[in-house]
Amino acid sequence: MNEHDSERLAGMLVNEGMVAAEDETGADVVIFNTCTIRENADLKLYSALGHLKAEKERRPEMQIAVGGCMAQKDRGQILERAGWVDVVFGTHNLSSAPALLRRAAREGSVVEVWDAPDPQSALDMAPALYAVRELPWAAWMTIQTGCDNTCAYCIVPAVRGREISRPLEDLVTEARMLAASGVSEITVLGQNVNSYGRDITRRRPLFAELLRALGQVEGIERIRFTSPHPKDLRPETIAAMAETPTVCPQLHLPLQSGSDRVLSAMRRGYSARRYLERLGQARAAIEDLHVTTDLIVGFPGETDAEFDETLAIVAEADFDAAYTFIFSPREGTRAAEMTEEYVADDVVAERFARLKEVLDRSALRHHEARVGRVEEVLVEGPSRRNDQMLSGRTRQGKLVHFPVTDAPVRAGSLVNVRVNHGAPYHLRGELDSVQRGPRHKVRLALKSS
Repeated sequence: MNEHDSERLAGMLVNEGMVAAEDETGADVVIFNTCTIRENADLKLYSALGHLKAEKERRPEMQIAVGGCMAQKDRGQILERAGWVDVVFGTHNLSSAPALLRRAAREGSVVEVWDAPDPQSALDMAPALYAVRELPWAAWMTIQTGCDNTCAYCIVPAVRGREISRPLEDLVTEARMLAASGVSEITVLGQNVNSYGRDITRRRPLFAELLRALGQVEGIERIRFTSPHPKDLRPETIAAMAETPTVCPQLHLPLQSGSDRVLSAMRRGYSARRYLERLGQARAAIEDLHVTTDLIVGFPGETDAEFDETLAIVAEADFDAAYTFIFSPREGTRAAEMTEEYVADDVVAERFARLKEVLDRSALRHHEARVGRVEEVLVEGPSRRNDQMLSGRTRQGKLVHFPVTDAPVRAGSLVNVRVNHGAPYHLRGELDSVQRGPRHKVRLALKSS
């Protein structure tokens, strides 16, 4: 969601007549769009601001802005620690950034952080349509802002506010406009997509209806979403995934812990067994489902026995991949106050390594099972490590590398790749055939004669 916010910010600045700079030393405006999920984000921000101090002294006309979740949380503290910052704005007034930069140019440093979003601003799709996307054929689409859950470790409700859902018809309109611009893949974003629309209907979520409606948009070939909450994964959502061909067989379902006591302390609202039941229902209904998860190691009070329960549940769940995190206390959350129960760093590190072993075995097993299969791959471009290889994603979201050939395969093409090797974090293969070329407009560099 922060990355999409950055795309929107970039788009608004381009709409103001600006162009992207090669680096900060030549930029007239530098914006830090911050996260505050983990402590190291705070440290990285102030380090980066420190590096810019000399540049700001050399070019006083350069403007530096700090926005996003950390700005929402710390507000005036940012100017206290980095007085050379020109603008501070929060998560609720992101679309005000261009106006605040103009104001700061006239008046000096400006701090404007709203305590709650303006409903109309939160629902406005215009900034999203301005977005400068890294991949012109793939787009993120925010369907809701905020979160109504109270997970003990999470700062998001404090910095993003309560849930506000965008009208379903607006989202379908945006999807049609994206498709008309050449976008073929949409990733739906929300803090808890499963509860989308509950604030609109006042009784039931509309996420299943949204998936089906987006599935009817001509030109959109792949629909993904993140993140759902396990306690809200409803049968109608599973059915919509199974019955809507353009919804990808991919489910990110955060487990966080396999211990019921720890899950209760986290205030997650489900047991480990209930989680496995929901996961089993999804796998039974959706063919070839790719499942990923989030896991926190070292939550306050977690014992060796409780961590062993997590290992057992992770092995039983047999995930394709996982995002693993060491517990990071965030000021203002319940877990941050559990200081007497913090787990020692060396214990957490040992547990983290053991968890990685279990997850890597599972991931490797899933990928080796795909050797010999022909996978549909949406090409993203040359591999970051080897320009003689192309990279792309399967419908399940699996990363695939394959050699460059004489066939005209450009970024945004849809191809078939025969898999010949499976590793824990990627697949490798050979180009089998090309389904179609890019749907988006491709800029060609022309030389004058």
